[in-house]
Amino acid sequence: MKVEIWSDVVCPWCFIGKRRFESALERFPHKEQVEVTWRSFELDPSAPPERQGELADHLAVKYGMSRQQADHMQQTMTTAAAAEGLTFDFSQARSGNTFDAHRLLHLAAERGVQDAVKERLLTAYFSEGEPIGDPTALVRLVEEAGLDGAEAKEVLAGEDYAEDVRADEADAQTLGISGVPFFVVDRTYGVSGAQSPEVILQVLERAWADDNPLNVVDGGESCADGSCAV
Repeated sequence: MKVEIWSDVVCPWCFIGKRRFESALERFPHKEQVEVTWRSFELDPSAPPERQGELADHLAVKYGMSRQQADHMQQTMTTAAAAEGLTFDFSQARSGNTFDAHRLLHLAAERGVQDAVKERLLTAYFSEGEPIGDPTALVRLVEEAGLDGAEAKEVLAGEDYAEDVRADEADAQTLGISGVPFFVVDRTYGVSGAQSPEVILQVLERAWADDNPLNVVDGGESCADGSCAV
C-alpha cells in the first residue's frame, strides 16, 4: 500500500497531521507493508528566503485580521499541537521560502531517510526557531537527520530536484489538492486535513480491503437464501 502525503514544512496542521497519521499507522495491522512518501506543497511560493518581522504580524496582514486575532490563532494551534505531544513556539519562528527544503526532501527520499528529514525540518521550524529558508541551516539540519551534508550542500548549489518539487505540485493541482496536509492512499482514497487517527485508520483499512479481497474456499455446508429456516 502506498500513502502519499502532500504538506509543507511551515504548515502547523501538517505537523499535527503527521502525528495523527503515525498514530493511525501504529494501529494498522499491515503497517509494515505501507510505503509513505512525502510530497511537496508550497503554501507561499513567493516567500523570500527569510521573512522579516513577527509571524503574527504577517498572519494579521495576510488574513485581514487584528494582531490580537492572529495571536489567538497561534495559541489555538499551540494547544492543538500540545495534545499531540508537540511543542510549538511561534514567537521565535523564522518563516521563509520552503522550495529548497522540499528539494532536500526529495534527496532524502532517494537515500531512505525522508521521514527523518521531514521530522527534523518540522521540529526545527516550529520548536527551535531555525530559519527554514537558509541554505546553511538546512544543510546542518538534514545532516543531523541522516543525510550527507556535502551532498545536500551540492544539491542546494544547483537545480537538482527542482523539477521533482514542481512535479509534486502539478500532481496536487491535478488531484484537486488546494490545502495541506492531504493524504492519498493508492491514488484511490484521499483524506483532506489533519483528520483524527480513527478516520485515517478507517481509510487505510478500506484501501487494504480493496487490494486484498477475501479468498473463499467453497464446498462446506452453509445456510443461504432461507435454506436453513427453522
